Amino acid sequence: MDSLTDVHLEINARESLTAAVITRVNAACDRVEDAPKDVILLVHLRDAPPVHAPSDGEPWPHEVGIHTVNQWERAVRRLERLPAATLAVVEGNCTGLALEVLLATDYRVAATSARLRVPATVEGTWPGMALFRLANQLGVAQVRRLVLFGIEIDAVRAAELGLLDEVGEDAEALARAGLEILGGGRGKELAIRRRLLLDATCTSYEDALGSHLAACDRALRLAQRGLDAGTGL
Repeated sequence: MDSLTDVHLEINARESLTAAVITRVNAACDRVEDAPKDVILLVHLRDAPPVHAPSDGEPWPHEVGIHTVNQWERAVRRLERLPAATLAVVEGNCTGLALEVLLATDYRVAATSARLRVPATVEGTWPGMALFRLANQLGVAQVRRLVLFGIEIDAVRAAELGLLDEVGEDAEALARAGLEILGGGRGKELAIRRRLLLDATCTSYEDALGSHLAACDRALRLAQRGLDAGTGL
């Protein structure tokens, strides 16, 4: 699946929160930002035994300090605001770091066997920014059971809620179809509209108006440029 795009990132739902995974996310962001042309970041979220397994019974996110958590949240926020389209492909259980990254992507597909769950600590679900994204994307009522009680949902239910865009038996075929939808060199334009959506839930109409007008002005200028190019002006 990694061969489908120039830039890809793999996150294992079972891996611990470490400096290494933060570096991996930032490295993928670097490759996207440094690419000479528009690219699509393919994020493969899988469920497999990690190379370095944590101690038995040790709760997620395992042994980690708050500074590392902060660095992780910054890395996910960076991915969420990339000037490029992002496509997530889910196979197996999607929890932990995989769920947090999933919620920061633009287009999400999953195998029918996939299941989503907010990761749990000793005292309850992990109170990271995944909770913030869930509430903003779906509303508090829709995600209450997921967040408060750690209820697991299957891929079909996740699609019904809007957490996933497509579900099917062949994850690679879904990824190919997703790349077609996201194709066309629209990365920067998509990122502008994504930013407007992300800001919509926490910005007043008056404060948002300027950003939307600027985006409209840009769209009009690009459209006029296309017309001029078509007429040879």
